[in-house]
Amino acid sequence: MLVVDVQPAFCEGGALPVNGGNDVAVAIAEFAASHRDRYGFVVTTQDWHVDPGAHFSEHPDFVDTWPPHGVAGTAEAELHPALADLAPDVSVRKGEYAAAYSGFEGHDEQGRTLLELLRQAQVTDVDVVGIAESHCVRATALDAQAAGLRTRVLTDLTVPVTPELGSAARDDLRAAGVELLGSGEV
Repeated sequence: MLVVDVQPAFCEGGALPVNGGNDVAVAIAEFAASHRDRYGFVVTTQDWHVDPGAHFSEHPDFVDTWPPHGVAGTAEAELHPALADLAPDVSVRKGEYAAAYSGFEGHDEQGRTLLELLRQAQVTDVDVVGIAESHCVRATALDAQAAGLRTRVLTDLTVPVTPELGSAARDDLRAAGVELLGSGEV
């Protein structure tokens, strides 16, 4: 299971809040607690920006530029408190010095990429959950599929920035061969 960017930065009260973010964080925590035995490898990803250049802007366009968020070392860059008991096998941080939407652009504390970690753990199938469906979940799922992993997005364990962007993301995911299903179908 890939738990993408479930951080206070993207939940109500954060720098880039997504409506429903806190509820999704709690739902992911509950799902993971009751289904952990079905997952041999759990990975979290986090935006962990040090100096991402033009990704941050005082006048963001909310397409390519954004207000500061997920700043490394801040409370809002940590995992959401609801995930305190998740016990991931590994955590991947992304976007230190550049924009990074996909978890596959990040690395763990030893510098290993997400793909290296998944291959090392002999993972062939991934379920992707997290925030936001229309951005980082979409990018991570598309990269997982492109890497040859059987990829599913659990649609009730993610939330888009807007309904329209969510619909467009789901269209992109389906077109790439990513399976979309609810967590109750797992």
